[in-house]
Parts: sequence; structure tokens; C-alpha cells
Amino acid sequence: MSPFFQPGRRTLLALALIASSLFSAAQAQTTSSGSGQAWPAKPVKVIVNFPPGGAADQLARAIGTPLAEALGQPVVVENRGGANGNIGGEAVAKAPADGYTLLMSSGGMVSVNPHLYPKMSFNPAKDLVPVAAAARVLVFLEVKPSLPVNNVKEFLAYMKANPGKLSFGSPGNGSSPHLAAEMLKAQTNTFAVHVPYRGAAPAMQDLLGGQLDFMFDPGIGLQHVKAGKLKLLAVGSAKRSPLFP
Repeated sequence: MSPFFQPGRRTLLALALIASSLFSAAQAQTTSSGSGQAWPAKPVKVIVNFPPGGAADQLARAIGTPLAEALGQPVVVENRGGANGNIGGEAVAKAPADGYTLLMSSGGMVSVNPHLYPKMSFNPAKDLVPVAAAARVLVFLEVKPSLPVNNVKEFLAYMKANPGKLSFGSPGNGSSPHLAAEMLKAQTNTFAVHVPYRGAAPAMQDLLGGQLDFMFDPGIGLQHVKAGKLKLLAVGSAKRSPLFP
């Protein structure tokens, strides 16, 4: 899940994102800053706490254009990746709570990171206010074309026959693609080496280059699956994906 957040605990902005609909500028509330100006009176910044090319980044840029049209102000997307979203999250948490700095993040930064990083410089549950859910992001199990497997059964058999010889990438420790792979390993009694990256895009580059063997992809590699550059084995969801039913 990739939601919008804003800093602080002041008046929540009226950002209602339901499916692909965006609110009109007339619905925007004024801030509680005491300036008396209707929001927004200047450009709005959306910080993505992962590098360019990842799922959160693509969502932010897809939403940015219609959001700017609805608000009548420019929407600027800025990437601040690292520490599974903590670096960008901290930047937004410490920004003025005036509605001009928003965060596009994975839900893991709020739900998982506090359990992995005991010395976080901010409390995402207290220092950030959820504004809207932007998307539900599935993970897709993909392998490099040269791996001699064509389905999950063959993949698990190959992993069991080669313990520790396969490697997989993720957007970072504690990210949903990382947790998905760890769950797979735990439930199937297999082992593979985890290689954490600063985001999904650089991990995907190494999977395409053959430096990694597989990855739970948040969706950015589906174009490469269709082009035959990756093999898709499964979708990490209780229901079938409409993209690959």
C-alpha cells in the first residue's frame, strides 16, 4: 500500500483520492497556520522516500499531474531514498506542518520500520498524518530468463537443490518484497541470499542484468515480463491479478 502522508498533527488536508478521482480545488481546506491564505497558495512538494523508478515514485508522478491541475499549483516530486524509507520520512516529519510538504511512501515505513530500527529519528505513527491511500501494490515473483525453471514447483525444487546459491534483491530490509521472500523461504524450508538495495529500481536493474536470480517485484518489472526479459512465476496475492489472471 502506498499512501500519502503530511507532517505534524495539525489540520488534515482535504486530499481525497478515491480510485482515480481527484478533488477539485474548491474543496481544499485552509490550513491552521494562521496566515489566512487559502491552501494552496504556492507549489506543493511530494517527497518520495525511495529512488526514481520504483512503485511509490511512479505513483507520485502519475498522481502529480492531475493533482496539480486540480489544485491550480505546481506539484513537485522529490526523491529521497534510503533506510527503507526512513530518510524521506524524516524529511517530511520535520517539515513545517503547513500542507506544502507531502510524503508518498510504502505502508511498511509506518508498520514495519519501527520494529527494525529502534533508534528512528522520528515516530511515523505520531509525526505523520495519513491523508489518502493511493494504491494497493502486489508483489510478483520474477526470475531471470536463464534460471532453469518455469513454474513455482520447479523454482522451489531448484532452490532446495542449490541452498544458498541463489540471490534475490529487494527495495530494502523490511520492505514488502523482502518480507515476501523471507516468508517464502520460511514456509518452504529453503534458503537464498538477500541483497538489499536503496529501492526497487536498482534491484530490478541487477535482476535484468543477471546479477540477481529472482525478486518479488512491486510491479515495475511487468513490462520486462511482457517483453520476455523476465519470467513471471506467481503473484503474491490471495486473489488473481487482473493483469495476469
